[in-house]
Amino acid sequence: MSSVAAPPRWMPFVVLGIGLMAISFGSIFARIAQADGVPSLAVACWRVGLAALVVTPIALFQSGRALARLSSRQWILALAAGLFLALHFGIWITSLEYTSVASSTALVTTNPLWIGLASFVLFRERPSRMMLGGIALSFGGSLLIFLSDAQNAGAGSNPLFGNLLALVGSWCFSAYLLIGRRLRAGLPLPAYVWLAYGTAALFLVAASQGSGAPLGGFSLSAWAVLGGMALGPQLLGHTAYNWSLRHVSATFVAVVTLGEPVGSAAMAFIIFGEGFAPLQFAGFALLLAGIYLAARGERP
Repeated sequence: MSSVAAPPRWMPFVVLGIGLMAISFGSIFARIAQADGVPSLAVACWRVGLAALVVTPIALFQSGRALARLSSRQWILALAAGLFLALHFGIWITSLEYTSVASSTALVTTNPLWIGLASFVLFRERPSRMMLGGIALSFGGSLLIFLSDAQNAGAGSNPLFGNLLALVGSWCFSAYLLIGRRLRAGLPLPAYVWLAYGTAALFLVAASQGSGAPLGGFSLSAWAVLGGMALGPQLLGHTAYNWSLRHVSATFVAVVTLGEPVGSAAMAFIIFGEGFAPLQFAGFALLLAGIYLAARGERP
């Protein structure tokens, strides 16, 4: 049986860097779409739904046989991954209605804390000391950004509720990463992406219909933003994360996502006028230092 050659040691880190840059636009696009009258559930639905449509012909052409041979266990994992991905986007995008971009993205990217705990308890994975140090620094940076934003009078209409939603969204994304790691191990990337995004979109369609949120009738500018979300943050960003799950640990992928508040907050300052504070800059520095330390401590 032939085996696929492993990529160069540096490649997963480059791919994750590109994915991080793309995914940092997610909260910005979501805010713009919400301001244009698109309900949060519809934003989440079209983000993963359009991405699933784009990847469908690729998945069927390149991974049709793998999809036809899916076991019942793989279908269950796909449904579970899709459910948690749908919950993540639906809950997190809703949080942007109530709190600032900086606070929401900082809290929704606290995945390493929850994934590190879950990986140890469920899979007996012991992260290296450098990885633990990177998690601690990154989590501390997220807390500084959150504390700074909490002192800002323009933090949002209901920061406490929005921050709670963002935290719950982080738990859901942590579950998605852990389940996706198991499912991705036995599937080609196009097949996995199509299953995860497609099932998430179906769950979000059902949630939108149940809540009465419209999925159409939007302006051309809103559709352009939704398309940008699907192609950029979702297809390029999340697919980069999904590809990397086969080559680095879920814990490290989660640590890299902690860089999202840096890019998102910078763009929110330029576009929405959300100001910075010294405490936020300190938090950004800790985040970047934590990502670097985690990269040095990542085991093959």
